[in-house]
Amino acid sequence: MISLSHYLVLGAILFCIGVAGIFLNRKNIIILLLSLELMLLATNFNFVAFSHYLQDTAGQIFVFFILTVAAAEVAIGLAILVVLYRSRRTINVDDIDSLKG
Repeated sequence: MISLSHYLVLGAILFCIGVAGIFLNRKNIIILLLSLELMLLATNFNFVAFSHYLQDTAGQIFVFFILTVAAAEVAIGLAILVVLYRSRRTINVDDIDSLKG
């Protein structure tokens, strides 16, 4: 039987993979966005696990709103990325860093 701790460990592993993706790959913006989404999905996974364990639907409703915001974030992030690629011809973080100032 799969218990709550199994779900929480799996969520923690997914979250750690997302954090590792952010810290290990600082060159490609697409990988950074994917790692951020993996971290959001890991927290959603934990919300659903607690919701099922406590027999309360509030966690699942909260996940629905988080997924809506994450989808909007991805759409806006990719639109910004396309505009930056058209102007700079690269998605390298070091080259985009020159936009400061």
